[in-house]
Amino acid sequence: MFIRIKRGGNKTYPHDYVQIVESYREARSVRQRVIATLGRLDQLRAEGQLDGLIKSLCRFSETLRVIEAFGLPKIDSCSAKLWGPPLIFGRLWERQGIGGILQGLVEGRRLEFDLERVSFALSLQRLMEPGSDLQGSRWVRTVEAAGFEEIELQHLYRGVGVLSDLRGPLETKLYLHDRDLFNQRLDLVFMDTTSTYMYRDMETPLWKRGHSRDHRSDLPQVILAIVVDGQGWPIAWEVMPGNRADNKVFRELIGLLRRRFQIGRVIAVADRGMVSEENLELLTEDSESPFDYIVGCRMRKQKEVTEEVLSRGGRYHEVSKKLKVKEVEVKGRRYIVCFNEEEAKRDRAARESMVRALGEKLAKGGPKVLVGNRGYARFLKTKRGAWQIDDEAVKRDERLDGKFVLRTTTKLSAEEVAQAYKGLWRVERTFREQKSTLQIRPIYHQRDRQCVGHIVASFLALRLEVDLQRALDERSVEVSWPDLMGDLKQLQSVRMEMNGKNYLIRTDLVGSAYEAFMAAGVKIPPRVQPIGMA
Repeated sequence: MFIRIKRGGNKTYPHDYVQIVESYREARSVRQRVIATLGRLDQLRAEGQLDGLIKSLCRFSETLRVIEAFGLPKIDSCSAKLWGPPLIFGRLWERQGIGGILQGLVEGRRLEFDLERVSFALSLQRLMEPGSDLQGSRWVRTVEAAGFEEIELQHLYRGVGVLSDLRGPLETKLYLHDRDLFNQRLDLVFMDTTSTYMYRDMETPLWKRGHSRDHRSDLPQVILAIVVDGQGWPIAWEVMPGNRADNKVFRELIGLLRRRFQIGRVIAVADRGMVSEENLELLTEDSESPFDYIVGCRMRKQKEVTEEVLSRGGRYHEVSKKLKVKEVEVKGRRYIVCFNEEEAKRDRAARESMVRALGEKLAKGGPKVLVGNRGYARFLKTKRGAWQIDDEAVKRDERLDGKFVLRTTTKLSAEEVAQAYKGLWRVERTFREQKSTLQIRPIYHQRDRQCVGHIVASFLALRLEVDLQRALDERSVEVSWPDLMGDLKQLQSVRMEMNGKNYLIRTDLVGSAYEAFMAAGVKIPPRVQPIGMA
């Protein structure tokens, strides 16, 4: 039943009447009938009869009695527990089958804690409040999630160790589950790396000093390599010593895909820093599972590209307003030259600004500083012991404006090759935005086993993040990740007791929280729900 306002009276003196109406079904039609007409709306308001009637009806509504008793038009959540994120990510955790896979992997082992709950807590903490296990043991007490109240500090310590031991089989089973769940063919894979360092002097077999993307080559680090599919879904990850070069990382990732997943023929897409001629042969010459590839070329360092590929004539074909392509073959090797006119303008402006600044600095007599700057150095030459601008080098650089060159073994058209490589840019951009989830600093464990376990938890957290982001994209919801997490944090639970009964009360949804619930397929909890006797 519901309340309807019915317009009555006449044109000169119209009046609104309050009616109680009931809906009912007759055959295949839904009809309505008036149960009672309570009177004119203006008179009921003036006499206070509506307020009295509503208050009288509240006696029969347990939910409204709770709200009225505690005076909760808006619930104060200062002492509440975090509820929104565990509801959303708990549903995605369940859909991905992570809990069931973990339970299956430890079946028969005598663990004194629930590995599934501990793993979810570690992953959720990584998304919401990254910190140490000690901080995590306190944080779980502030979260409204089943089983969290039983998690102790020692369980978190042991849990990361078990996750480290299970890393290989866990990854394989998740991959197989994903293929069934999303019904996706793995025909295109993208590879990328990041690194994280530790504040300590001592190296271990895993934590080594090497080239640091964070400009901290003085500290030991590990390399985190990740493989994602064409839609940006994480399918594999590897933890490698911090002194491992990118081209060696590439080789290990290819071996991982062939060995662990028994993947047949796919197209590997990688940036220029990850490949070498030796690695390209590794891809194509495997007799059992040869891979095709699309890789970026180093235009300034590869002689064949600079002297032959870029010097060949030919017409560009338009892929989009911002991208044109042409195909070049050199000694049986297939290259795709890509050109972006807007990028060309930016490259030209940047070079002109650099050459202008270079001339000013040379006039002031500062060649030593200039030679140490790679950007400046490529436009310099010496003549009779004096440094000057190399006009020929400037002209050579002009040929590269707005261009990038790809090398491929695929039978895809030039347009398709360029679009696939642009997919790598999209994945890299997404990966950059989500790398904070994989960042495991500060590291508190001194043992490699526990450190790897935390990285496994971070990867599981990344899967949850990507899953929710994809669901939001499907609903065309545009919201930054920090803003979304802030909105979800506002949804909290408050436990209260009244007349010997316990109640769980939900705070209001704010911002994009509603869209997150809809995207994840989670039913929003009622405002008030009884949870048993006190």
